[in-house]
Amino acid sequence: MAVEKKRKGFGQVEPNHLSARYTGQIYAQLPAKHSSNGVAGNAIEQLENGQFLKYDYAAGCASDDPNAAGEWMLVFNEEKLYDERYQNHRYFALKNTDFTDKLIYPRLLKTNVGDIFTTNTFKSVATTANDTPKTVTTGDEVIDLPAGLTIGATVVIGNDGWLKLGTPADGEIAFKVVPHFTQIGTSGVDYTLGDMQFAVKLQRVQ
Repeated sequence: MAVEKKRKGFGQVEPNHLSARYTGQIYAQLPAKHSSNGVAGNAIEQLENGQFLKYDYAAGCASDDPNAAGEWMLVFNEEKLYDERYQNHRYFALKNTDFTDKLIYPRLLKTNVGDIFTTNTFKSVATTANDTPKTVTTGDEVIDLPAGLTIGATVVIGNDGWLKLGTPADGEIAFKVVPHFTQIGTSGVDYTLGDMQFAVKLQRVQ
């Protein structure tokens, strides 16, 4: 039985082997790009785990602008839950409307060659009226993921900070889809997320 390459809710990340957790290459003091810091482009209103941002010291923000200073870093936030009734949240997004100052302070991890993580954070292969890939906005939607997410496929970071299938340019960050054995679904097909959603295990190779 073939696995449906779909994602319900916001993107997820399982940090299998991320060196930043041991080297201290974790950055969380700059806000995500917003309208009051004078940076060109639209403000970041929502962030999902598995997106990538640039930690732009000069501009004073974490940016999704491909021309910003710095390299792409992995968004890996933690949800602070103070009500035990909600400890089983499987996916979430940080939204600027959830904060009194309307600023999101993402936790960004530098990835290094050899790092491995599991994720389903890809944009939908379906497109909207203006031909822009659809993202999940409320956490309830189900979207179709790229069909080519098979072992050995190459994944790069798009100009908007979202993962996508592609061929890396010289010096560009790149990942390979590698085998995973962490969970087996009832159909006998490998899954890798705790809620049994389809995901891929990525290893940085460049």
